[in-house]
Amino acid sequence: MTGHYEIIFSVFAQIEDAVEARQNELKAQIKNLKSQQGRTLYVGNDDKFAKGCKSCLLGKGLTAIRKTNKCNIQCKFCYNYGEFDEIMPIGEGMWEIGGTKYYERDLDLLFSIHDKPTGVAYVYLEPFMEIEKYYPIIQKFHEHGVYQHLYTNGLLATEESLKALGEAGLDEIRFNLGASNCADIVIENMKLAKKYIKAVGIETPMTPEFFEGFFKKKEAILGTGFDFINCAELHLNPNNIDNYAGESLYLCRHGYISPIWSRELTLKFMKIADDEGWDIAVHDCSNYTKFARGLNQSAKEGKWFGANDYGCEFDAFPFEAFLPILEDETIEFLVEEEMPDIIF
Repeated sequence: MTGHYEIIFSVFAQIEDAVEARQNELKAQIKNLKSQQGRTLYVGNDDKFAKGCKSCLLGKGLTAIRKTNKCNIQCKFCYNYGEFDEIMPIGEGMWEIGGTKYYERDLDLLFSIHDKPTGVAYVYLEPFMEIEKYYPIIQKFHEHGVYQHLYTNGLLATEESLKALGEAGLDEIRFNLGASNCADIVIENMKLAKKYIKAVGIETPMTPEFFEGFFKKKEAILGTGFDFINCAELHLNPNNIDNYAGESLYLCRHGYISPIWSRELTLKFMKIADDEGWDIAVHDCSNYTKFARGLNQSAKEGKWFGANDYGCEFDAFPFEAFLPILEDETIEFLVEEEMPDIIF
């Protein structure tokens, strides 16, 4: 009931304050922590901070281009976990751009009317399931001077397909290295990608498995010559939250729900990168970053002051998911008060 929410929101706020205090302690240990205009944090080589991220956080925003509704693997952290058989196809010969369906022949009309975006991202499961369909679209956007990046788990990539992407004009490719548990074949494909595509990076939800797997193969991964790592704070939705049952979770600004260990591992990862002087950019793509992204996009779109599409991905808060953190003895509230006497 409405009257309960004063207590509920108070608890969420105390959890968030406690989690942010832990994060701030970890940030303080990173000697050379940097910021992109207060919108996100990173360490390392400024020149290698992903331009696709700059489009998202500083530019006109990032337009998603969707095509492939299938994947060759299933990851427990995937936002589409458990629903692969229910994901509708985009349509034969069609592409979803800005939420609208287009044929390739429609793109000239689109560019003649709309201002071109700072950048576009090819998302929606695994593009290498049908990568040959992407080459002419990438070439078209390249001709119009649009910065383009593409996400992949990297398992199906080949030297031939990576070369074709580079020749078509793809500017940046991001490997979800955690999806394959840092498989040797993906590490090798990262090295191949660097031969043909200017910017090569890793973008993976930060999990204990990825953290451990990366450092087991650190030398081989760093030896690929890649440019950046985006350590995404894992956030949960109705599809994947059951895979993390029992974990200590927090609610960030009444929006994304995340395990507390995800960003903490990112900050520990960044400290190691900074201490060891890796010649890459390591980006803390946190829930705060997503919040800033939403503000930037709404401002560039001319929406009202304060507008933001950042929000909770649950129709109703999954209250029971927060019981473990209330029982977690390592979490201490910064301030504790007696419960108020409330009559409902």
